[in-house]
Amino acid sequence: MQQEHEIMQPNNYRIDEAKYRSLLKYIRLSVTEKYEFPQEIVQIDGVTIATIGNFSASTGKPKSKKTFNVSAIVASALSGKEVLKYKAELPSCKNRILYIDTEQSKCHCHKVLHRILKLAGLPTDQENDNIQFLVLREYTPDQRRDIIRWALHEEQNIGLVIIDGIRDLIHDINSPSESLDIINELMRWSSYYELHIHTVLHLNKGDDNTRGHIGTELNNKAETILQISKNNENGKISEVRAMHIRDREFTPFAFEIGEDSLPHLVKEHQFKKNKMDRLASYIDMTEQQHRTALEVAFEECAEYSYQSLLEALKKGYESIGYSRGRNTLVNLCKFLLENHAITKNGRTYSYNPSFHL
Repeated sequence: MQQEHEIMQPNNYRIDEAKYRSLLKYIRLSVTEKYEFPQEIVQIDGVTIATIGNFSASTGKPKSKKTFNVSAIVASALSGKEVLKYKAELPSCKNRILYIDTEQSKCHCHKVLHRILKLAGLPTDQENDNIQFLVLREYTPDQRRDIIRWALHEEQNIGLVIIDGIRDLIHDINSPSESLDIINELMRWSSYYELHIHTVLHLNKGDDNTRGHIGTELNNKAETILQISKNNENGKISEVRAMHIRDREFTPFAFEIGEDSLPHLVKEHQFKKNKMDRLASYIDMTEQQHRTALEVAFEECAEYSYQSLLEALKKGYESIGYSRGRNTLVNLCKFLLENHAITKNGRTYSYNPSFHL
């Protein structure tokens, strides 16, 4: 078992021939093997935002009520009831939650735990074995990661992990190597232990981009990124949108904190369309919007390989406020090819400025 654990949990050491041969049975894809689609565990109005074996994130600026939003997800997972707009259902064999907080004191974390139990309709005067809450504020980034590794190894039947403060698991959020390492670790943990990890990360104060290089890696690899933001006209109301999502997008919703200190849905809330909302679909964009994005995408290079093209399209369309994951970019590329905005020349792709939609 120990040997299998070492094989399934890659470390920073290089892989020699012997280890490569041992790994093959785990990493090689078989055309005759049947692979189950990952189990959906959290939805919003029927739209899947979290599956087993993947990770997601909540982002927002300070005081946007990110932790309140996460509390609703956890409460739904604990109770099986819809909380705010979240409907969570963990597998019966993985019905426990591991909650990691890296930022707040025990006093504040205790309030969060009470809030979760109240939202779930569960007693607050007795321990609940289905949630393990760890407070890691006082530890170093390396120690926090070690504690999480041990907790995942020791705790049984964990189906959902919350890491409130992923930036506190690394020393430098602008370090490409550190950021890539922690994202790879999230993918390893979620895959090996067959669970879902939901993280929390701040947005930059000056814009709506996720903070640091770790934010870039989250955007590239996360299954879903939720953006929580204060309403511009009423700061007591927080709005929840999909910043990135692999499934179709859900209808944004809003909540506010009631006199009971719990989040409550704001019904019939009027959303002001922001740049992201206006560009909900590439199909609905104007020809000029596509031209602007494509000019940015091809400003540094006239021809791209397919993978480089997807990266260039991501950059170009983000410049006009349309930020999406790989699956949507693949479909966008097909759309542009079908409409002759991009032409394929052998194995390379180039921009056709004479296209018309």
